[in-house]
Amino acid sequence: MSLLSAHDALLLDLDGTVWEGGRAVAGAVEAVNAAGVPALYITNNAMRSPESVAEKLQGIGLQAEAADVVTAAQAAIDLAAEHLQPGDAVYVIGTASFRELVRAAGYRVVDSAAEQPRAVLQGLDPEAGWAELSEAALAIRGGATYFASNLDTTLPSERGLLVGNGSMVAAVVSATEVTPTSAGKPEPAMFLTAARRLNAQRPLVVGDRLDTDIEGGNAAGMPTLHVLTGVSGHIALLEAPKELRPTYVAEDLGALTADPAILRPGAQGGFTARVDGNDILLDRGRPESTSIEALRTVLEVAWAMKRPADLIRPISEHAARAVSDWW
Repeated sequence: MSLLSAHDALLLDLDGTVWEGGRAVAGAVEAVNAAGVPALYITNNAMRSPESVAEKLQGIGLQAEAADVVTAAQAAIDLAAEHLQPGDAVYVIGTASFRELVRAAGYRVVDSAAEQPRAVLQGLDPEAGWAELSEAALAIRGGATYFASNLDTTLPSERGLLVGNGSMVAAVVSATEVTPTSAGKPEPAMFLTAARRLNAQRPLVVGDRLDTDIEGGNAAGMPTLHVLTGVSGHIALLEAPKELRPTYVAEDLGALTADPAILRPGAQGGFTARVDGNDILLDRGRPESTSIEALRTVLEVAWAMKRPADLIRPISEHAARAVSDWW
């Protein structure tokens, strides 16, 4: 039995899971194309239109159309619709594609708080600066309802973690003392919308970031697979509170064909783990035992503790080798 056989759809994060900085994560394209189940791509990145995202996915070899993409910009507009009437003025911090989505939804995009917008929608825009943030602050102080596409503080790239929309939002929050309603992950709405679009009964959420992908999938009541190809690594997993803990843990998307029993936290690879004070002792293992087997072994023990372990202490040669890349 493979993990894929237990699910009828994949709800996939993009940055750090499928690609990084537009380049395919190793093995990701092959794994998704061979999956044999429908896939939807759910991204907190509001900088590109669904059509543009689909084009980039096609460019790395994935079979994707615009209808296969759910963006946080779309979700933010859906949220704002509950507070707006057709033709209402909206101030948008975001790329041209975000503004075009707002216009297509029937609203009037304005460039100044002086035009008394009914709502402010904020998504990541690399060109946005002090002037745009200040107009948003003025509009919010003037009574506009505030929405954010997402609150990710960082954005993965091939160079490392860049400033994310949440960090830009923080500036407006500091100036206005108003917290926006966020449309993106970890809110469950995007996952539920995606599942309905596919009419999926047993979808699997896959992502690389615990506080967005995994928390959001958990909140939607869906099984989650965490891959170690992006933001959240070994230590983040070990310290994760209950709402951020994935159902399955794997190195990458190649695990879609693995036995789900192996992917769950639990003793494997010949390793054993036990608590000593507030440390976890990792012992035994075999010459062929892997780092991910050690991680799953330790996770079962760590997640049963009342507070995060102080140290993970390898006490065998194989354990020491397996944890050498965790930090």
